[in-house]
This record gives sequence, C-alpha cells and structure tokens, in this order.
Amino acid sequence: MNQSLSIDIGLVLYPGAQQAAVLGLTDLLAMANRFAPPEGPRLRVGHWQHQGVESNPTRVFDSLPGAQQPLAALIVPPTLDDPVDAEAAARWAEWLRHHHRQGAMLGSVCAGAFLLGETGLLAQRTVTTHWAYAELFQRRFPTALLDVDRLIIDDGDIVTAGGAMAWTDLGLRLVDRFLGASVMIETARMLLIDPAGREQSYYSAFSPPLAHGDAAVLKVQHWLQATQAQDIALPVLAAQAQLEPRTFLRRFQKATGMTTTEYCQRLRVGRARELLQFTALSVEQIAWDVGYRDAGAFRKVFRRFVGLSPSECRHRFHGSADPTPR
Repeated sequence: MNQSLSIDIGLVLYPGAQQAAVLGLTDLLAMANRFAPPEGPRLRVGHWQHQGVESNPTRVFDSLPGAQQPLAALIVPPTLDDPVDAEAAARWAEWLRHHHRQGAMLGSVCAGAFLLGETGLLAQRTVTTHWAYAELFQRRFPTALLDVDRLIIDDGDIVTAGGAMAWTDLGLRLVDRFLGASVMIETARMLLIDPAGREQSYYSAFSPPLAHGDAAVLKVQHWLQATQAQDIALPVLAAQAQLEPRTFLRRFQKATGMTTTEYCQRLRVGRARELLQFTALSVEQIAWDVGYRDAGAFRKVFRRFVGLSPSECRHRFHGSADPTPR
C-alpha cells in the first residue's frame, strides 16, 4: 500500500466519549487497510482532544506515520453519559465548522449528534440519533429534520448513525466511501459484521468530492445538499458562489470532475433512492419531490445512474415486506 497517500479520518474525543466506539472504529478502519489495493491509499485514523485551555484540539493518536493530510472526515462517537450540553459543545463547534468548510465530512453516532447539532450545520438536514433522545434532540435543535426510524442517514457531507453500536455501520460506510464497496464487504466479512443492505456497489450513495480546496464551489455543494438540489438554475448557483456564471461552471467542473447538471442529477437520484426504499410514494410523486416535472425523464436519468428502473430498485430494496412497485 502507498503510505504516502493517506485519507485522514479524525475521531473526536470529547469528555464522556465512549471508548469502545473510538477504539472499535480505529480497529475497523485499520482492518479495512488490509484489503485495500497495494497501490491505493490507506485510511489514517487520528484521535483529537482538547489539551488544557488550548483553543483548538490536538491530535493525541495517529495510526500511521508520515505527513498529515487535510481531514477527509471527522466523527463524533457516542457517549454513555447524558448528551453533551451546549456549553461543553461550544469548545468544538467552530473547529468542526472550520473543517466542514474545508471539505471534511462530519459524522456522528447516537448522542454524538448533539455535538454536531451545536455547530448549526444540521438545520434543515435529515439526521438520526438514538430513539430515546428524540424528544430532547427536537427541543434543542428544532430546525433539524429528525428521523429516528433510520439506522444511518448519509446526506453526503453529513452522516449520522442511530444507536450506540451503530458505529459499526458508520465505519463500514466510511470504508465504502473512501476505499470502495469490495473493501467494505471484505472488512465486514472478516469482522463478522452483517453487511446487509450494503452489498449493492453500483447502487451505493453518491459521495460528492469535497476535499478539492475551492471554497466557493464547496459552499454551493453544501447549499445543494441542504436544499436537495431543488433549484439548480445556473444564475442561482453562480450567485451562491459569488462568481460569474462562466467562471463558476469552469471552477465547478475542475473541482468536482462533473458538470453542474450531472452533479445535481446524482444528488436527486440519491434522494429518490431513499424515498423508494423508505416510503410508499409512487414513482411519479417521488419524481416530483426530487425536482422532476416529467416522470419519464426522471426514469431515464435514474436508470442511467443506478442501472435499474425506479420500480426495480424499490422491489429489491424497499424496507417493507410487501412493497408495491409503481
């Protein structure tokens, strides 16, 4: 493996963080490195903790030697204590927001979502936490769209997992995103973790590139994710980036490797897959909800990216026992 190419993942050691989840995630990601191609990158895990009265946390553990890379993800583990309060979370909030602005994915497990909530980044975002915390979470973060029926919600730059043991699901999602589906499946098999619902490599969720370093483009990506790409008109996107349209298009394609049209189609198809799997809405209604006024055009775009029609996708992956494809 190429140790010079590392993908840096940080684990947040806030007071009360569950050590079993911290060490378990560290081991799971280290195991995944064993199955990565020799010429490919390795996952590098760092533990970040506040030392004394310093304003920013420091790395207190590093799983690999070598030069540090920009953080690709920061994960807030669960706690066996009460969820972190606003005062305790304040020490972490700006640091998390900073790395999110730089392109890092933010994730949480169980009550770790409360620390993410204090950053303000969960407003109008669909997230999950442990069902026992639902009422408290909704009181503290009323603008977040909480869905505690879901074990894990991957919203691109924000990924949240439900119960305290859901760190295994989040860990496999990280492996899938950064090293690919085949490495994830081998990791799950070696650790005897049930990968049910994850062995669908060509249906896997769209993982937008966020670590490209273009702050203007990243701002638009976060805005599209938060608004579910409902308004994709070029003047609107360029205005979000505060760039001229032609300059914005050039920089967007350079940063993401995609045109704005393809990027937004992928976001919409990802949202449609979730609705097909977790709701009984008709294909026509889902097409409308994700921004398509023509259901026929939606079906063509969906098949191009997923390899299945919406009805076939629902038949294979619907969460209910007797889905009715339409």
